[in-house]
Amino acid sequence: MDSGTDANEGPGAGVPAELAGHPDRLRWNAKYESAPEPSFAPHPLAVRALEAAPGGALPDGPVLDLACGQSGSALLAAREGRRVTAVDVSEVALGRLGAQARRRGLDGLITLVQQDLGAWRPGAARYALVLCTGFWDRAVFGRAAAAVAPGGLLAWEALTARARAGRDTPPADWCVGEGEPASLLPGGFAVLEQDDVPGGRKRRLLARAPAAVS
Repeated sequence: MDSGTDANEGPGAGVPAELAGHPDRLRWNAKYESAPEPSFAPHPLAVRALEAAPGGALPDGPVLDLACGQSGSALLAAREGRRVTAVDVSEVALGRLGAQARRRGLDGLITLVQQDLGAWRPGAARYALVLCTGFWDRAVFGRAAAAVAPGGLLAWEALTARARAGRDTPPADWCVGEGEPASLLPGGFAVLEQDDVPGGRKRRLLARAPAAVS
């Protein structure tokens, strides 16, 4: 399962060679294999962006779901008729998402991409919504912001430093710093919301890209 693979293919359909021994792939595969069957409930931030975006409706166009896992958010976007590209390092997660998409008749709208986000490039100004709710990397965030189409939304949730209180994990690089991620947005983006979730271990951002110049 590689770039361009769609939801009609299941796990093990062809792991990219560069991911064969990738520690993140192995770790997340093991985690998903040992987890109970997912509910496929969409993430609240995805619901907010897709159904009640502040400051105006989401423009037409596809959705990009980064580090998607077993994503109910991708299914929600597809149910609304949007084409979705769902990217994750784990073929187990992608296989379960693809199977659920088939059961719901949404497989024609969801493209599954098995890649390491550190190496994958989404292209510029292509997506009405770029969503990520379980991953943090500053370089990936910058590329994700550049992938938002004019007037589109960037929706992100990441761990904060409070998630490390009294422990050595997760690594500090996996956590947003003070003011982030909003402080890292390119010029022209409007921050619609940035708040810590209750408990302060995670922070959510919803931001709108500048409109196209007429």
